[in-house]
Amino acid sequence: MGTEAAFEVVNAVLSAEPISVDQAIAAVESDTAGAVVSFSGVVRNHDGGKAVERLSYSAHPTAHQVMADVVARLASEQQAARGSGDGDGAASGPSPQPVRIWAAHRIGMLKIGDPALVCAVSAAHRGQAFAVCSELVDRIKEQVPIWKEQFFADGTVEWVGAGS
Repeated sequence: MGTEAAFEVVNAVLSAEPISVDQAIAAVESDTAGAVVSFSGVVRNHDGGKAVERLSYSAHPTAHQVMADVVARLASEQQAARGSGDGDGAASGPSPQPVRIWAAHRIGMLKIGDPALVCAVSAAHRGQAFAVCSELVDRIKEQVPIWKEQFFADGTVEWVGAGS
């Protein structure tokens, strides 16, 4: 199973507790990683020309499992795509260089500047780390059933993601 462990999901959760990019980076760093790429999607103070005061994220009851499944599927697909060249990679070292993946999305009330989505990927090379991290963020945003309620400074409220 040593060669199958080349992709490791370190974390794939929804969290009611604060998350940080430092936490994500620390979790994926290793001596074999030549690159660590991270993403922190933070709550901004505006949207569509209106001032935002805070956000609340709500998740469908299945969202925790969907999050885990989305990340696991990405790791599996990346592993399969990489598998065609595994025979050649054996000469580069004693074991495959693991690609480690960490992802968390907040739920609940967040204020301006709070990280809402944090991802980190470590890999032997930067190209792979960037590609996996970018795809990870896109898939989480597209597939995990999480909705954002925006509270604007003018007192209005808007739901984003509901019904889409």
